[in-house]
Amino acid sequence: MINRNKKPQLSLMMFFQFFIQGSWYVTMSTYLGQTLHFTGVQVGLAYSTAAIAAIVSPVIVGMIADRFFSANRVLAFLNIVGAALLVWLTQIDQFSLFFPVLLLYTICFMPTMSLCNSISFDNLSEPSKEFSRIRLFGSFGWIIAGILISLMNLEPLSTPFLIAAGVSFLAGLYAFLLPYKAPEKHAEKITVGQILGFDAFKLTKDKSFLVLLVFSALICIPLAFYDSFTNLFIVNVGISNAAAAMSMGQVAEVIFLFAFPLMFLKLRYKGSIVAAIAAWVLMYGFFALGAHTGHTGFIYAVLPLHGFCFTFFFVSGQLFVDEKAPSSLRNSAQGLITFATYGIGKYMGTLVAGNVVDQYTTVQGTYNWVSVWSVPFVIAVVMLAGFVALFRENKKSGSV
Repeated sequence: MINRNKKPQLSLMMFFQFFIQGSWYVTMSTYLGQTLHFTGVQVGLAYSTAAIAAIVSPVIVGMIADRFFSANRVLAFLNIVGAALLVWLTQIDQFSLFFPVLLLYTICFMPTMSLCNSISFDNLSEPSKEFSRIRLFGSFGWIIAGILISLMNLEPLSTPFLIAAGVSFLAGLYAFLLPYKAPEKHAEKITVGQILGFDAFKLTKDKSFLVLLVFSALICIPLAFYDSFTNLFIVNVGISNAAAAMSMGQVAEVIFLFAFPLMFLKLRYKGSIVAAIAAWVLMYGFFALGAHTGHTGFIYAVLPLHGFCFTFFFVSGQLFVDEKAPSSLRNSAQGLITFATYGIGKYMGTLVAGNVVDQYTTVQGTYNWVSVWSVPFVIAVVMLAGFVALFRENKKSGSV
């Protein structure tokens, strides 16, 4: 039975989880590039850890959260272990050790995103109307983390990892207070594939689900350019308080999360996702234009678009998955969309982005940002045309 008093609990859960990532994820490229002097490929590989972890994530979620333990207890364990690993990262300055420790941390962190979604969906009576309002508190967390890091001038330092560690430990303790849901018991014999969460792949028999899954992965290739190198880019072109400037995207995200339920009624899944991809095309085009002309106004103008893109692409995808999946597969299905986006897509994207940046960096360390941003611009244009042509929305989608 849905208890509406749980909404504040769910909102605070989202705030903590996104504050953790917002503390270190955006500024890591500046810390690694300027302070530890890692190469572009090494920075890209560091960001690829989140993608590798997202590939493992469905296994963890499907094997544990759906079968053996309540999602809130799994969330608590992952956050507490993650806090210890974040502290360890601040003591490392060699890539050979930094990479595996960061990978261990992201393996702990990435499942928490799909777990938060599943916990929310389980405790909301009308997810399509209510989830975006819960999710916006995640944006508040990300915004506050970015502003805090910028105001304290911590971007080139390891301190953001320590801040994230403290909040991660607090979030782990708080997760024990979240709604408990006993894992579903199955009378039939459970196969290895079911235990590992692979049974969620049967949802791909639905063509619309399969197309969404594939394009969710592919669009994350250009998105990886934003995640991995935007902070370094805007610092490089002379924009001060870079993390705070990038928080404009999260401010816009809050606004669009408020507006999402009403706009979603008109746009539905296809319209929402097409609008998001089109906005990414515009954003990367303006990044290249700003780099070419030297006018930072072009860059400031489109930084908020990231919030629009994130809301309409990812929230729509999560709702689509929730609508398609039966209750017994809800955690595994959310893990599957995480696998496609933050896993396969981001992994390919970080490798592409790292190599592109290295390709367009001179021996003197000067970046050719026009050429760098032209690559995700072209990829996003192709993704937009492909999705429009192939995705067919069933207005009365049901479980597969």
